[in-house]
Amino acid sequence: MELTTYAVAALIGYLLGSIPTGYLAGRTRGIDIRKIGSGNIGATNVFRILGKPAGIIVLIIDALKGYIACAVVPGLVANWFPTHTPDPEALRITAGLAAILGHNFTCWLRFRGGKGIATSAGVLAALVPGALLIVVSIWIIVFALTRYVSLASICASFALPFATWLTRQNLPLTIVTSAMAALAIYKHRSNIQRLMQGTENRFGKPREARP
Repeated sequence: MELTTYAVAALIGYLLGSIPTGYLAGRTRGIDIRKIGSGNIGATNVFRILGKPAGIIVLIIDALKGYIACAVVPGLVANWFPTHTPDPEALRITAGLAAILGHNFTCWLRFRGGKGIATSAGVLAALVPGALLIVVSIWIIVFALTRYVSLASICASFALPFATWLTRQNLPLTIVTSAMAALAIYKHRSNIQRLMQGTENRFGKPREARP
């Protein structure tokens, strides 16, 4: 059945996305990254706490989780179920979204994970590379002007569905990327509150550990 194919793709995508790269990077240094800095396991907090090399490695691996889930996993699953293969794009979307959910709500850390920006970028690289170029450009511009990683990510997320429609004019993909954008912005809700209060830290400025 096609449902089985979707379920297997989603499960593999979720498990791939759920690998807590930032947390594992901290553990190699004897640090629980969840208890230092912002408390987030994403690349930004790793950059701040563990330094640039570790941050770059976590960023790349988190992005690869999304890309592999979206670009590689569907093909493997389709080979396993050759007589029950659904629409290839739908299968890529299923695995990609599952990877993002796996990163954001990892089962290995009691369903508390990162904010999904790097993993989402990996999914976008496989699904809508043109839109990704646009939103990455927006991210770079906002970050260069403000030095706020969170604000750059929020602005890029907000622009994502518009960039998808501009480059693909595909309604299902636009709906999917709208959902991705909404989830990313939701995960930044505490950052939005700090931005409004003027207490958000700029990148490069030391951040005190949470009590």
